[in-house]
Amino acid sequence: MFSFCSLMSGSSGNSSFIQTENSKILIDAGGSAKRITEALSSINVDISDLDAILVTHEHVDHVQSLGTISKKYNIPVYANENTWDAMPEQKAKVPKDCQKLFNTNDNFEINDIKFKSFSIPHDAADPCGFNVFYKDNKMSIATDFGHITPEIIEHLEKSKFMLLEANYDPNILKCSKYPYNLKLRISGPNGHLCNETSGKIVSHLMKTGLTSVMLGHLSKENNFPELAYKTVAEEALYNVHNESDILIKVAKRTEPSSIINIA
Repeated sequence: MFSFCSLMSGSSGNSSFIQTENSKILIDAGGSAKRITEALSSINVDISDLDAILVTHEHVDHVQSLGTISKKYNIPVYANENTWDAMPEQKAKVPKDCQKLFNTNDNFEINDIKFKSFSIPHDAADPCGFNVFYKDNKMSIATDFGHITPEIIEHLEKSKFMLLEANYDPNILKCSKYPYNLKLRISGPNGHLCNETSGKIVSHLMKTGLTSVMLGHLSKENNFPELAYKTVAEEALYNVHNESDILIKVAKRTEPSSIINIA
């Protein structure tokens, strides 16, 4: 067993769940403790059985209930040093013996899962994505980053599955009611990915073994699930792939997605 479920995804909260035979891992805790508990329960997982919580970065939509959950259930939390320092309120809630440190770009293990973090460009202290390895299978999580780099592509290659940001459509963002400075932040090099760029990433990664992708962190105001799906699928077809070669799912904003079985 090697499975993934997005519990919630978007500016109102982000949290994902990974499970193997011997591990139950939460990536980010950006909703309320109640929402996350209920989301896990809906897929038959008790929150008290979590082995760890990994943190991508300190923004509230990724760490809202981090300290509360860790303290209540004595769950270890893994983050890099700059991220720990950037979320003092959450850090204060996490028991000392549950505060685990990793260095970005290093490997670490939790039970039967191997993780490798990698830097991503976002307006946070030290944001990162994750490669997740179980036996001979690799999946990746990469959201909240403003532009793609050769190094990120290299980290994502050979993933069978990935959670990938498809935050906005440029034309919708341009005409939205957002203040000009916020539009610049979102579309800037340390902001978020647009649908078309996500599609180009998927198209490239299909050549290296990607068979399924879940599009996440969609903007409620500047995107639509159908548009994100269509843009990514069309990009893959444009690059001479068949739509049947890739399973494309869109993460739900406030409830669990379908469960993706990677192995």
